[in-house]
Amino acid sequence: MKSEFLQNGPQSLRSCGLRTRPAIRFIGRWRRIIRPAAAKEKTAFDVKLEKFDPASKLKVIKEIRAFTDLGLKEAKDLVEKTPAVVKKGVTKEEAEKILEKLKEVGATVVLE
Repeated sequence: MKSEFLQNGPQSLRSCGLRTRPAIRFIGRWRRIIRPAAAKEKTAFDVKLEKFDPASKLKVIKEIRAFTDLGLKEAKDLVEKTPAVVKKGVTKEEAEKILEKLKEVGATVVLE
C-alpha cells in the first residue's frame, strides 16, 4: 500500500475506502514531527569576563567603564568578582568589539 500511495497519491486512498483529507492531515503531522527543527541563530549575546592579568586591572576597569554606564566603584566591583557578565543582550557585532577591546588590555572574555 505504501508504494501504491507514493505512486498514485490520494487516488490510492480512495480505492482503499479512505477519505483523503484526514489521511493527508495525518501525514502532514508526521512530517512536522519527524522533520528536525531549524536551528535558530542566536541574536543576543552576553559578554562574560573570565579572568584578567592583575597588572592590567586598571586598564580593564577603564575599558568596562567605556562601554557601560557604570561608575568607577561599580566597575571595580564587577572586575573584582570575576567571572562576571559585563554586558547582557548585545548584538554580535557589538559583542565582538567589546571582546576585542578587552582582549587588547589583557582580559580573557567569553561570549555566551
